[in-house]
Amino acid sequence: MATTTSTLASLSAEDQAPEQVHGPVTRSDLVRYAGAGGDFNPIHHDEQFARDAGLDTVFAMGMFHAGLLSRLVAGWLGLANVRRFGVRFTGQVWPGDTLTFNGVVDRVYEEDGVRLADCSFTVTRQTGDVAITATATAAIA
Repeated sequence: MATTTSTLASLSAEDQAPEQVHGPVTRSDLVRYAGAGGDFNPIHHDEQFARDAGLDTVFAMGMFHAGLLSRLVAGWLGLANVRRFGVRFTGQVWPGDTLTFNGVVDRVYEEDGVRLADCSFTVTRQTGDVAITATATAAIA
C-alpha cells in the first residue's frame, strides 16, 4: 500500500506526497499572479474580453496553478534536490475552482552514483477534471 512520506532518504516507489488543496480560486488570485508573472493577457482578467472570445468568463493562467504545484514539489522533494520538473496543461481552471495537488513516486533508481526518484503529479479540479499532469526527478540520497 502506498504511504505518505516526509523523509526524503526513505522514499520508495508508490510513496505519495502529502495532498494539498487550494481554493476556491478567486479573480484576485489571477490579478495578483498577472502582476507577479507579467502575464496581462486580458482573457485572464477582463470579463468582457473573455466573453467576446466566446468564453463564459475569465480563466487562470496555466502557470498560476503550475506555480502552486511547484510548492508541493519543492516542499516534498526539497528545492535543492529537484533535477527536472515539467508540466503539461490538460485543462482550464476557472474562478471558483478548488484545486487538489497530488504526487507519487513512480520509481527509485541509481544513476552515475546518485540515488534518484522519478515522480508524477496531478492538479485536479473539484469536477475531477485534470488541469495539469507533471513529472519531476529528484536526488534523494
